[in-house]
Amino acid sequence: MIVICEECGKKYQIDPQKIKGEKAKFRCKVCNHIIVITKPEISPEPLIDVEKEISKEQTPPPPTEPTFQQEISKEEDTLLTKIEPVISEKLTPPVEERKLPSKPIILEGRKRRFGLRAKMTALFFLVPFIILLATGIFFTVQFQELAKVITNEGVTIATNMGEQAIANIAKSVAAQCKIYLDSHPQLDKKDFNTDPNFKKIAVQQVGMTGYTALYELPGPDGIWRTWAHANPKIVGIDMSTLKDSLKENFPGFWQIYTAVKPQSDSKGYYNWKDPDGRIRPKFMVCTVIEGTNYVIAATTYIDEFNQPMKDLEIIAGEHADRVRNLNFLILLIALVLFGSIVSLFGHRLTGKIKELTNAADRISVGELDFEIKLKSNDEIGDLAEAISRMQDSIRISIERLRRRKGV
Repeated sequence: MIVICEECGKKYQIDPQKIKGEKAKFRCKVCNHIIVITKPEISPEPLIDVEKEISKEQTPPPPTEPTFQQEISKEEDTLLTKIEPVISEKLTPPVEERKLPSKPIILEGRKRRFGLRAKMTALFFLVPFIILLATGIFFTVQFQELAKVITNEGVTIATNMGEQAIANIAKSVAAQCKIYLDSHPQLDKKDFNTDPNFKKIAVQQVGMTGYTALYELPGPDGIWRTWAHANPKIVGIDMSTLKDSLKENFPGFWQIYTAVKPQSDSKGYYNWKDPDGRIRPKFMVCTVIEGTNYVIAATTYIDEFNQPMKDLEIIAGEHADRVRNLNFLILLIALVLFGSIVSLFGHRLTGKIKELTNAADRISVGELDFEIKLKSNDEIGDLAEAISRMQDSIRISIERLRRRKGV
């Protein structure tokens, strides 16, 4: 068993089995203090004395087993085996002999891979920023998709309305021509384009640049001829000869032109070349004048109806791009702001922790006279005060031991 002097802290190793009686006493060889020991109860099963095992590792075993005599004061050298004290007689070396480490002490085998600042950066900066970035990208994409859907649907609706408007004009002109023909049975088809009243009815404006025209279903000769048109040069000619001037645009035009039936209209798109060289799609509706072999064709560029929506689509796309760029700018500002805040706070926090770590290292090597100047109103401040109290307690304990030993 290990016995410690209450006055000077000297440690002695004693074999409990050598104690006769319930109590025994001996004098400390350092401070002459009388130490009284009580014989412990011996367990039937042997127990491992941890302190003795530690003492055996730290000091060599005594050469002989001590004996316990009735006169303890006369036989102390044979009864007790002195062991090396944990705190030496010279508790702290002179100031000139002490050498403080130049760097903080770090336990061997302990490698710090992910420090507190890195953890704070990941938790309070990277994770929120990634969530914010993902949210911004998601809403930007959704906004762009919404703008695209709205404008596309708008273009489709405007196109359908334009097609319906052209069809209504064709039917309306056909109805007006029937009324005029019924009231003027003597009017010959060759005079359709020269009669100002009839031409005014048969050739009307469609949209901004389109028009209506009147042509005849083919007779026994199988020739398609136009009798009322805005261009008098094609009146009365075989319309199939237009393939030389229309070239690659003729098949689409001819398919719609000849698909009309007395009981059903024909309609569709064909390309048309403008004087400036641009090729744009036209929409044409052909409807038969009831009770006759004549057909009214109404045609114009379809973009005259849906162009405003296409312009709106372009504007919406540009606005979506501006919103996207603004979102990315906000994210960039948030990145700089969050990064600065987290970096500043992390630097201050880790700086305080490093200062306290350095203070603990200096205390561990016996430097007890310095002052911990860290002031903080949080848990770090509480830790600094605790270390300062521990420093004062160690210093007071050492001074008390020195006084007892007369140092």
